[in-house]
Amino acid sequence: MTEQAANSTQLDLRLVESFMALARHRHFGRAADAVHTTQPSLSRQIRRLEHQVGVRLVERSSRGAELTEAGSAFLPLASALLQRARHAVAQARAATQPARTTIGVTTNLIVTPAVRHLRQCHPDADVQVVHLPWDQPRAALVDHRVDAVVTRLPLTGPTPHEQETSDGLLVTVLHAEPRVLMVPVDHRLAGRQFVTFDDIADEPMPRVHDAEWNAFWRVDPRPDGRPAPDGPLIEQVEDKVELVASGQAVTIIPSGEHLGRLRPDLRTVPLQGAEPSHVVLVTRAGDPSPLVDALRSIAPRYLR
Repeated sequence: MTEQAANSTQLDLRLVESFMALARHRHFGRAADAVHTTQPSLSRQIRRLEHQVGVRLVERSSRGAELTEAGSAFLPLASALLQRARHAVAQARAATQPARTTIGVTTNLIVTPAVRHLRQCHPDADVQVVHLPWDQPRAALVDHRVDAVVTRLPLTGPTPHEQETSDGLLVTVLHAEPRVLMVPVDHRLAGRQFVTFDDIADEPMPRVHDAEWNAFWRVDPRPDGRPAPDGPLIEQVEDKVELVASGQAVTIIPSGEHLGRLRPDLRTVPLQGAEPSHVVLVTRAGDPSPLVDALRSIAPRYLR
């Protein structure tokens, strides 16, 4: 066996995680932030992984990083490897721990009724709830940081009532919410009974670093094919409230979102022609936990 072949059987999973972050962000700086390290350290980790694999996985340039042909071939297998490793760790820990589950929830969604019922039915279980940033549900489930998430789509785009995604996540729609337009109290549309896309054709809307989120929540492109006007770029979707209140943008939100409803300087107006948003429960398909099964069973009733 050659030295290269020997090295290929000794992959460091921490290096594989760094490669996956770089593959997602295609930028050393953003990928380094995602794995909580420095850019030079991440670059060294990628080079060590390339040495272990025996081929170049990433092409570096002034614009960022692109996967080589070998890197593209390595990517899905590396993802599967990490998922199996995390699953093995989770199963081993579960075998020696009392029944427990962690439920993630994103901004402006309430899971208390379902959690209370779950604790009543399983008094010896440890049921925890943690808040997740808007862009973390998928990663938190895949990384086994949580066992279930209540969030809003898009997670992977339009989803039927129940669907297993390509990365092994089970998405169940709990209910639909109409979408509304949030504007400053002194905006020309604030007193309307409803607004249309023609009314907001030239209104800038906030953007994030996620094409799927932008497409759905900015309705971009619009039904007539026109692009949505660009607004300020934000890191956290909660920042949109201040942008709207200060008159820099308007934004589309679900009717159940209460971020701006209690502020006297904001108004919401029904938006005609927009498909509703959907609140969903997301779990790992095939999760053997009886607590997760119980949550799937009661969520449609208690989280309507």
